[in-house]
Amino acid sequence: MPQTTKDTPMMQQYLAIKKDYQDAFLFYRIGDFYELFNDDAIKGSQILELTLTARNKSAQDPIPMCGVPHHAAQNYIDILIDKGYKVAICEQVEDPKLAQGMVKREVIQLITPGTMMDQNATTAKQNNYLTALTRFDAIYALAYSDLTTGEVRTTTLHTFNEVVNEVLNLNTKEVVVDEKVSSEERQQLQTLGLMISENKKISDSSEFHFVAQKTKRPGELAVLKILVNYLLSTQKRSLSHLQQAESYEIDQYLRMNHSAKSNLELFESLRTGKREGTLLWLLDKTKTAMGGRLLKQWLNRPLLNEAQLNQRQEVVATLIDHYFERVTLQQALQKVYDLERLAGRIAFGSANGRDLIQLFNSLSQIPTIKSVLQGLPEPTLQKIGRDLDELADIRDLIDAAINEETPVSITDGNVIKTGFNAQLDQYRSAMTDGQSWLAQMEADERKATGISTLKVGYNRVFGYYIEVTNANKKLVPTDRYQRKQTLTNAERYITPELKDRESLILQAREKSTELEYQLFVEVRDQIKDQTGRIQDLAKQIATLDVLQGFAVLSEAGRYVRPELSTKSQDIELINGRHPVVEKVLPANTYIPNSVIMKADTNILLITGPNMSGKSTYMRQLGLIVIMAQVGCFVPAESAKLPIFDQIFTRIGAADDLISGESTFMVEMKEANDALLNGTSHSLLLFDELGRGTATYDGIALADAIIEYIHDHLGAKTLFSTHYHELTQLSERLEKLENVHVGATEENGKLIFLHQVLPGPADKSYGIHVAKLAGLPSQVTKHAAQVLHVLEADGNELVNEDLPLTEQLPLFTIADKPAPEKQAPPQIPTEVQTLIDQIKTTNLLQLTPIDAMNLINEWQKSLN
Repeated sequence: MPQTTKDTPMMQQYLAIKKDYQDAFLFYRIGDFYELFNDDAIKGSQILELTLTARNKSAQDPIPMCGVPHHAAQNYIDILIDKGYKVAICEQVEDPKLAQGMVKREVIQLITPGTMMDQNATTAKQNNYLTALTRFDAIYALAYSDLTTGEVRTTTLHTFNEVVNEVLNLNTKEVVVDEKVSSEERQQLQTLGLMISENKKISDSSEFHFVAQKTKRPGELAVLKILVNYLLSTQKRSLSHLQQAESYEIDQYLRMNHSAKSNLELFESLRTGKREGTLLWLLDKTKTAMGGRLLKQWLNRPLLNEAQLNQRQEVVATLIDHYFERVTLQQALQKVYDLERLAGRIAFGSANGRDLIQLFNSLSQIPTIKSVLQGLPEPTLQKIGRDLDELADIRDLIDAAINEETPVSITDGNVIKTGFNAQLDQYRSAMTDGQSWLAQMEADERKATGISTLKVGYNRVFGYYIEVTNANKKLVPTDRYQRKQTLTNAERYITPELKDRESLILQAREKSTELEYQLFVEVRDQIKDQTGRIQDLAKQIATLDVLQGFAVLSEAGRYVRPELSTKSQDIELINGRHPVVEKVLPANTYIPNSVIMKADTNILLITGPNMSGKSTYMRQLGLIVIMAQVGCFVPAESAKLPIFDQIFTRIGAADDLISGESTFMVEMKEANDALLNGTSHSLLLFDELGRGTATYDGIALADAIIEYIHDHLGAKTLFSTHYHELTQLSERLEKLENVHVGATEENGKLIFLHQVLPGPADKSYGIHVAKLAGLPSQVTKHAAQVLHVLEADGNELVNEDLPLTEQLPLFTIADKPAPEKQAPPQIPTEVQTLIDQIKTTNLLQLTPIDAMNLINEWQKSLN
């Protein structure tokens, strides 16, 4: 019985390996290609737009297959990972020349969405977090790591909602769980678009013990072991760049749920979904990728510690006051590459010569940075300057060992500098001498034979040779050469002397390449041993980079240093400005507004027409608070602010399509979150709460929520509304104050003043806004009639003496006089005659010239 395709040794090997990687695309190395088979090939060809073919097409069981070139594989891997798949890289792990039977192959790495090491320029300022989750007793333990930088952090969370919020804030793509995480919880995470992975083999490792040195809580130790085990099992190598895990409490920072960050557009524009137009976009004046990532981390977790904030502010103030030093600092930072990810690649074993040159160039900037910092009159900056490790030993090692113009590949030679290793220099000398000998031989043979076109060449297959064209073959002396290869238009020869020299040159070349690779790995390993020092330097540079960015922004935007206090809850923001809106408007066109809320005011009830700026006013305060609590100066004339513990928002109308919740349900959940978890040190920003239901229900709920905040919570609150009935609350709630966004009417047109003024708005101007939106005049006029009835008789909705249907024009359409029928317009006799001619003319019976003449006559009659 003939052997089937599946029975071949290669396919048996493939199927045995694939069995352990059922949830991944297996890239199986054959020669210069990675091949995919069976279902991987069918699905992969569709996703990657590859040609689907078959192995052993003539067999009775041909196997679907497709492939990608080895040198271009990364692009295809990136596409699969970006679409949420895993990729197992299967390589040959023994020399084919030495193999007996099938070449041994193994999966050397499993690449997943959370473990991507290769980052491109567009993601340089983004972390790629892998998260692990487990339950421990009644709580959740969570750990996350960025494999590219080695960062590891752990925390304990009390509810699954907190877990979801933290996962969303991290923007993680993959969550590793164990059996303690329920199927319902896994499903909920999957609905967020996350890959759920499980690592069942949990064991001790040196990496785990190093990473867990400072971790004390049992739950965090358990989840840390899950995380590190998953990384080791997927990457299949030592991960010495993993840093010691830092434990944190979410209450240590200004807390904002994912909805609040979205509403305030910290990282993503609500309109476009992009970075542009966000607070991160505005604040990011960093010069390094490390600084960009740290800035996002700071925005995710603003500080509560007054001393730390004052320290950051002092640094920003000093850098603002010392322009020339700041410029020198920026110029040096601009030449610093991504030290964190360079350290990761070096420890990972994937760094090449160019990576080491980038490290060298980065370290060459540190003396300048140290000098600038030590010359500034600010203790924190001086300390950073003293503490910066120049890593002179690493810099000098790279300078001595690595060629500046090193190639990308570390196996092609020309990576190590001449003079670094005596043996390598000898090999190179032999190759150089050999080339000189060959050149001299070519000259001697041309002279001896009289063949001026004779040449000595080299071919990888045939080695060195003497080549003579067919036209000159007759001039070759008999028995001088041995024939080696016949070409179409030439003959190639060899001599014993040339053969001996070939052996010496090729041996030197092969040994030189092998020795260069060995030397490069040794240099890389020496640097790898100093990974911790590089990471420490990276953290200091990143911090410095963020703070200089704050200084640049604050100076350019005329920002002021806010006075922050944990003792007072007073807000005194004079002429504050929305930082992002101000940036995108023409210069000096933004109208500033103040927010004054001292001890006798906890709630500002904001009324005014749509589009007048109520939401901007609320977001403005939220963004200024966040800017202040990351250490940046703020857009205002002056600012005295409390240090808030939490920010809650309800801004905009949006359904939660994933969970199937309506706009109103989302409103109520967000309000509930604030009422249950807010404190007197929190900031609440509620925009149009209650509008998602019937008018009376909405007013009642908004009233009750405001009173609860006033009487029980005591949080500083901005509450905007169109329910004018609520403005009467100021008469009985002593800490509620009415303000409104001004608008005026000129010649029947609504003009927004964009200024927040004391007292309630006199009306909502809703119909005026409808006119601005372009609604038909019949609609807005009819709406005005309905409004007139509704507003009649004081505060009563309707006149109780008359039926509702008799009061509202909306219900009395039948009583309206029917519009008069207009007589059809009179058509002049000559025009009617022309129309009749056009109707009766049979174009099919006319020649083109007749048709043109007829049209000409018609034009004359009309003119």
